[in-house]
Amino acid sequence: MLACAGVVVNDNLVLLDRIQHLYKKGNDIMDVLAEAGQDRFRAIILTSLTTFIGLLPIMFETSVQAQFLIPMVVSLSFGVLFSTFVTLLLVPNLFLLGIKLTSSR
Repeated sequence: MLACAGVVVNDNLVLLDRIQHLYKKGNDIMDVLAEAGQDRFRAIILTSLTTFIGLLPIMFETSVQAQFLIPMVVSLSFGVLFSTFVTLLLVPNLFLLGIKLTSSR
């Protein structure tokens, strides 16, 4: 799970750094979120897919030694894929929610 957390943190930092950079320029928040998502989409997808594809050989391994690793690899692989969608969909919405909550005070 530590490896999955590393990929999740990396993807989120890449996206949030771009969002904050564009937001500090004074752009509209909706434009910022759309542009940041477009700018960092490829980096986030490639990071997650290379991790997932790199773990595929272990998932389909049939040796006795690999039987202990397969459950961990399956959870790591699909955790990375799930976190990719969370990063691309939920994180910008949470950023928008945070901006709206702080600006209304």
